[in-house]
Amino acid sequence: MQRRTFMKGCVALGASSVILPQVSILEASEPKSKTRIFFVTNSYNLKHENTKGLTKLWVPLPQETSYQKVSDFKFSSNATNAYVTDKNSYKARTLYAEWKNGGEKVLEVTYTITTYERNSDLSKATASTKYPKDVVHYLKPTAHIPTSGKVKELALKITATSKTPLEKAKAIYLWVTENMYRDNAVVGCGVGDAGKAIEQNIMGGKCTDISSVFVALLRSVGVPAREIFGIRLGSSRYSKACGSSDEKGLAKITGAEHCRAEFYLDGSGWVPCDPADVAKVILTEKMTLNDPLIKEVREYFFGNWEMNWMGYNTARDFVLTPTPAQKPLNMFGYPYAEVEDEVLDYYAPAAFTYSFNSQEKL
Repeated sequence: MQRRTFMKGCVALGASSVILPQVSILEASEPKSKTRIFFVTNSYNLKHENTKGLTKLWVPLPQETSYQKVSDFKFSSNATNAYVTDKNSYKARTLYAEWKNGGEKVLEVTYTITTYERNSDLSKATASTKYPKDVVHYLKPTAHIPTSGKVKELALKITATSKTPLEKAKAIYLWVTENMYRDNAVVGCGVGDAGKAIEQNIMGGKCTDISSVFVALLRSVGVPAREIFGIRLGSSRYSKACGSSDEKGLAKITGAEHCRAEFYLDGSGWVPCDPADVAKVILTEKMTLNDPLIKEVREYFFGNWEMNWMGYNTARDFVLTPTPAQKPLNMFGYPYAEVEDEVLDYYAPAAFTYSFNSQEKL
């Protein structure tokens, strides 16, 4: 089979035509400590029975923020067309590729990402609820993040004695980490249907499920909140549940997608949280909330992120560009592909197919 000449691209991630950094003034003031550097390789080789149809692939790319910086971004492919775009309502950075003919369909993406541990100063938080325009967006409901009905009823009950946004956020965080649990039977990261979870009392789930309930409860009592979809990159100092690698820093991260959460406080900016990993450590280490490690992890993940992880985007219930067959898309933490409008199963990397690797600079 004669192979077509590979398309190659090198995109400067700081280019204003491509990147619109989602960095607030307050977020940018976070200390740059505990720096880690990872070299990431993402490989795609789409296989499907219908090899002659138009094949389209959307790949989520890491966002540029104060806590993660991307460099040396490159991609190579035999695609008919491929480009980077952020033209969607969440400005989720995307590498789009399409193949108009049959045969193998390959794409390789590489980049270096430098991460900085996130530590918030909650002492700067005020009781003000006057939020910037771009923050107010994260008070609005979506199809999977309702803010009324049973969701609001529960949130009001949880925060009945809370006066400030910080007190409300802490009360909801404690409730979620006490009442929700990790269910490994859930496919992928979970659907993240907060309304269904609360209305039907489905307290078991994975990271998107747990983070979505956390976010919905916060929004319903006037605290801006959002999920951030991303992927683990390497080892954690707390537990293998939060990330692992070999002795040389190599991590096979196919299937390591992970959803985290943030909420916004006037004076402190966006505050990182990870209630889902509290639940995962409890399950993996076979512990309870009373064990010292869980107490430490539970306290740490309210206001801090260990950055052996990178974030892609905050998108929920939105439409990709160019417009795919599946719209709106629930979330964009996995690659998304179609062959003649038939959606490939992005939860099944071996059938899709794709593989991800991360090499930490030790």
